[in-house]
Amino acid sequence: MIKTIIVDDEPLAQDVIETHLEKLDDLELIAKCNNVEEAKEILKTVDIDLIFLDIQMPQITGIDFVKTLQDPPAIVFTTAYDNYAIEGFELNAVDYLLKPISLERFMKAVNKVRDRFENNHRAEEDEGGIANADYMFVKADKKLIKVNFDDIIYIEGLKDYVIIRMKEGRVITLQTMKSLEAKLPKKKFLRIHRSYIVGLEKIQAIVGNMVEVTEKNQAKHLPIGKNYREQLQSMVEKKRL
Repeated sequence: MIKTIIVDDEPLAQDVIETHLEKLDDLELIAKCNNVEEAKEILKTVDIDLIFLDIQMPQITGIDFVKTLQDPPAIVFTTAYDNYAIEGFELNAVDYLLKPISLERFMKAVNKVRDRFENNHRAEEDEGGIANADYMFVKADKKLIKVNFDDIIYIEGLKDYVIIRMKEGRVITLQTMKSLEAKLPKKKFLRIHRSYIVGLEKIQAIVGNMVEVTEKNQAKHLPIGKNYREQLQSMVEKKRL
């Protein structure tokens, strides 16, 4: 399922896109946002895959908004003007839709989105079969450092980098949580929060909305994000006696 939001200050334009989305089974509309500030709040709590983004909006344009995002989702720009196309594609936008948006033209954009996600999935599968490996290499301190999966307790995401917390020490690497999560074997790790990935075998307990692990012989509690709670609960039920 491709999680989607619409960002547009015109309610009618929102409704047109929403109506088109209702005809699709693989795109889930998470929210309709009237401005980029509302969109920012959504992006803080939900991993959005696709944004239908108006360009001309009060205070900040859609193009300037994308430039502020460190790891932007797929973008389909929507606008009543055709003079932003080049700049839009320079930001690696999937497509550029002129209003009013017909269903036929909308579907062409959606197919481009599907193709991009499929190509990204294939690229991840081709990355040296890392899902079957016992380790990965990450760039830190101007070198590639080998990190054994079994040594990872949890991974903490900060603004521009992530910290891999291990049995012995830590590794700080300049990349996004999303890109690192794609490299980790899903049988061994679980995203429990926008800022935390935990090694499943390192979970000692679940206490309320916290996951307890042991770091440096002390209990460490990691928050469970509301959008990740269901997946964690499903995993727990499978292991529960």
